[in-house]
Amino acid sequence: MSHKLLVHNKRFLLESGLSLPKLEIAYHTFGKLNADKSNVVWVTHALTANSNVYDWWKGLFGINDLFNPNDYFVVCANNLGSCYGTTGSLSINPDTNEPWYAYFPEITIRDMANALQVLKEHLGIEKIHTLIGGSQGGQIALEWSLLQKDISEHLILIATNAQHSSWGVAFNESQRLAIKADRTYFSNSLHGGEKGLVAARSIALLSYRSCETYVKTQSRDKYLSSNASSYQRYQGEKLVKRFNAYAYVKLSEAMDSHDVARNRGDDVVSVLKNIQAKSLVVGVKTDILFPVSEQRFIAENIKDAVYQEIDSLYGHDGFLIETKQLSEHIKQFYQTSTIKIKEEVI
Repeated sequence: MSHKLLVHNKRFLLESGLSLPKLEIAYHTFGKLNADKSNVVWVTHALTANSNVYDWWKGLFGINDLFNPNDYFVVCANNLGSCYGTTGSLSINPDTNEPWYAYFPEITIRDMANALQVLKEHLGIEKIHTLIGGSQGGQIALEWSLLQKDISEHLILIATNAQHSSWGVAFNESQRLAIKADRTYFSNSLHGGEKGLVAARSIALLSYRSCETYVKTQSRDKYLSSNASSYQRYQGEKLVKRFNAYAYVKLSEAMDSHDVARNRGDDVVSVLKNIQAKSLVVGVKTDILFPVSEQRFIAENIKDAVYQEIDSLYGHDGFLIETKQLSEHIKQFYQTSTIKIKEEVI
């Protein structure tokens, strides 16, 4: 495992027309490139994750798992706007010599994908064997595949969409309202908005899970009180210990920006037809935040894409939890695409 930081000392142009004076990208690599550089697996991560994919996607990435470092060279970079080392709200604004905090410029999913392209060029990687991402990570992977049409041989999109829905935007705005209801957010300080972030995480969990999840996992005691209350507080406080309110606001706003058709002079259906990679699209049957209709739509409009679903008690979070099912779908996808290539050669 290698944890590194790329310092790109050139202005980085954002989709808004603004720019960052420089770009820093924190990233992890695992394993080694093989002789023909054909074993690269690039992971794009979700909202509050970091670049250590072997830490948060265990069961899919690990020594004894499908994507093990003995076979693959795995790359995962922290997203632009996050707070785990890549340029974001906690980075220093050179005009003030203080962290940006709430004044960090507006960013989009497309900006995030363009930042990854900078890292890819720095690493000298010409072709990616598999580009894989779930949730916001899936949005980034899809956008990157449109910016660089030959970027990967395989594209795996999980629990994601081609345009962020009004439903998703509403959840994100509710979380931002909770954060900004904490007046310390406007102090522009390291711990600003922390109480609001606790509330925002509680709201987010309701979209990541479902009624059935809470009924089955958060039991009630004989006094008719529910463990759900303490669970919500615990998860909110847990996030505050590892994340930042200003980064959360910027990343959720970036998610809201997601629309593969924006400024491309075409509709979403036509744009998706430009994807060239062999594609697997996976939905979680119980996902209420990114309902399976969104993944079916992607699969129906990417040429020859394969669509699969996984069962999970855990709703949207199932894409991180049901790694056994996900591994089987990916194995089958690889086998099918290999057979298809052989048939085309014959």
